[in-house]
Amino acid sequence: MSRNPFFSLIARENNRLTFMGDATHVVHVFVLEEGLIRVMLLPGGEVRFPKTWAIAPGLDDVPREGRDRMDLSGFTLPAYLFAETAEEFVVTTPAVRLTIRRDGFFCRWETRAGNEWTTVASDRATQSYNFSWWDDKVYHYLKREADEMYFGLGERAGDSNRMGQSYRLCNVDPMGYSARTTDPLYKHIPFYVTWKKSARTAFGLFYDTLSDCTFNMGKELDNYHGHYRYFVADHGDLDYYFIAGPAPADVTRCFTWLTGRPAFTPKWGLGYSGSTMSYTDAPNAQERMNEFLEGCRKHDILCDSFHLSSGYTSIDGKRYVFNWNRDKFPDPKAFVQHYLDHGVKLCPNIKPCLLRDHPRFAEAEAAGLFIKDAEGRPAQVQFWDETGAYIDFTNPRAYDWWKARVTDALLDYGISSTWNDNNEFEIWSDEPLVDGFGRQRRACEAKPLHTLLMIKASREAQAAHAPGKRPFLISRSGAAGMQRYVQTWSGDNYTSWETLRYNIRMGLGLALSGISNTGHDIGGFAGPAPEPELFLRWVQHGVFLPRFSIHSWNDDSTVNEPWMYPEITPYVRDLIRLRYRLIPYLYDLLWRYHTRFEPMMRPTFHDFPNDPRCFEENDDMLVGGKVLVASVVEPGRRDRRVYLPQGASWYDYWSGDYFAGGQEVVLPAPWDRPPLLVREGSILPLNLAEQHFAELADERGFAVFPCRGEGAMDDRFFEDDGESLVDPNGTHGEWRVTINATASELQVQVAPLGTVAIPATGVKLLFPRQESRVVRAAAGCIVTDAIGDQWREVTVLP
Repeated sequence: MSRNPFFSLIARENNRLTFMGDATHVVHVFVLEEGLIRVMLLPGGEVRFPKTWAIAPGLDDVPREGRDRMDLSGFTLPAYLFAETAEEFVVTTPAVRLTIRRDGFFCRWETRAGNEWTTVASDRATQSYNFSWWDDKVYHYLKREADEMYFGLGERAGDSNRMGQSYRLCNVDPMGYSARTTDPLYKHIPFYVTWKKSARTAFGLFYDTLSDCTFNMGKELDNYHGHYRYFVADHGDLDYYFIAGPAPADVTRCFTWLTGRPAFTPKWGLGYSGSTMSYTDAPNAQERMNEFLEGCRKHDILCDSFHLSSGYTSIDGKRYVFNWNRDKFPDPKAFVQHYLDHGVKLCPNIKPCLLRDHPRFAEAEAAGLFIKDAEGRPAQVQFWDETGAYIDFTNPRAYDWWKARVTDALLDYGISSTWNDNNEFEIWSDEPLVDGFGRQRRACEAKPLHTLLMIKASREAQAAHAPGKRPFLISRSGAAGMQRYVQTWSGDNYTSWETLRYNIRMGLGLALSGISNTGHDIGGFAGPAPEPELFLRWVQHGVFLPRFSIHSWNDDSTVNEPWMYPEITPYVRDLIRLRYRLIPYLYDLLWRYHTRFEPMMRPTFHDFPNDPRCFEENDDMLVGGKVLVASVVEPGRRDRRVYLPQGASWYDYWSGDYFAGGQEVVLPAPWDRPPLLVREGSILPLNLAEQHFAELADERGFAVFPCRGEGAMDDRFFEDDGESLVDPNGTHGEWRVTINATASELQVQVAPLGTVAIPATGVKLLFPRQESRVVRAAAGCIVTDAIGDQWREVTVLP
């Protein structure tokens, strides 16, 4: 084994420090923000991947050819202190102190709590990096402390705390996966949050790589090295970002900002989306599709969209992207318009692989659009029940060809969205080559790059086809930065109670990793049909997720639909109505996600890091910072025990009962009402209109859960037409609701801002019916007051 290289500072250019060790090894340290420092270690001195597609600080996108890794635009590049001695270098900002040992470049990270510096991370004291010692892979070993907990890494199976586990980030299609044990899964998010229990502080590490990689979070032990955790990537560079806390919320928000502004998708994307493979696989597909609309009408199920499965492209049971099966759909334009006439938008499935007998395969091959083998032929991969070749999205001609096909095969028919599916790019050979935007390289070195470029190309096509409107896309697979383009979900889950429980944890891990416009296939996708109780409980949870879609491919050929069990259909209908009542709140959370980089869903410790119990494994979920969802994940239960985080008090949404935080309570959990709590001092924007299928309406109102004693409530809520482009820094509509509480009265003011106006019928405020204080409105407004079954309704008239 070679000795450790000894490093010297060779250049200091503003916020980039360059060090060299033994004439071959180069390290760049970038001071990007007060709480954000980057380390790029290059054992051979050269960058292997000079471009990044993940880093877009506060930006909507990056060029399709990628962003130069040395580009520091978008960062504030703050002032910092630098010192060096014979043994070490020290880089200090107001939030982070990085100490580097010159012998071996071992790093120690400290963060500031008040006037005190606390060590939060240290490289392993024995061989923390690969200075060309072992192989061509990229390694980073860190010392592991007993008081550490690890969260994130995207949608990982199992418990929320990743401590003691090992995970492989290698995008695959594990249909029917176990949400408790299966690894790897669909997405590539090499980022995690460390929580230091003793110091009550957090930090994040993001490894900017698109290579298959592994995170070992303490599952491996080696007596010679002490306790450690590590990251290893098969290819690329060691280019990592240290994100200071102090709380997990700070880390997640910074990482989301770092990897790009989340897409502000249209409001209709938050509505119920129907889907099943069975309809489009049927020989009478259009007739079956019309049955869905009839089912929604018959049972009065509110619906905004339908995920059109790939059977619409089939020939003899195989899928041929961009090909309409005219036997199943003789007139696609009329079919699309029929759905639009019922207020339902279609989101068609598209796949990035052309089967070898695809009608356009020869055309694409002649144009050189495929990922190629060593002889320059299309590299064949297994895809569905055939072999085919993936489109090479790093080839500008292929990228543009894809955009043209999205347009002429889908958008020109009246479709306004795309469902980007089967886009894991499962290439298992090291031989296939990609264009690499003129710099040819092996496809295996950055498979998720094609996923990102596929959804980027689809989005560009949609934006060009409907300028002025916000595109809507779904993608199953993805990588860091995918939030800039799409809504996503946890893939083809298995139908079971266990899946329901662990899908909750998967979704929260993904939200902590910057991606929270997400959901699950409600009821389970693969396996047996869900029994009525499981289906109902899954719907009860699903109505609170940003993506709410019931989608299935059941073993017995049945279809998961809202009306699949007549005995519970009324409950399902009312739960979907609850969803639509809450859409203004979800829409405002989407806007905050877009503008403030705050996750829409989150674990309780995100908002209550000072309560140690919130870090224990649980099945609870915060929707924004105001709503606590306690889903039932066990059969036969008619109540739910839930721990209420300390630091807040809580109202039962249904009964109005009031609970102090820091205690366990048992809530009723009947089939018609999911356990639901709202934080004291919260205001929720609601849609109070009576709604029916194909007759959606909107009437803004607000549910108020006031401070029990004296206190002020002042909040703003986004409002627009739901689909037009919006400048985050421009003028838009808002509601401002202000309530000042005293022991005897509530002083209320509802102020429309921008394009919003109070209607002549007024604005309703719903208080828990137990609220008995006098309500007074601002000068010039009239108040009416009435007690209902659940709410005390106060109407503010202009």
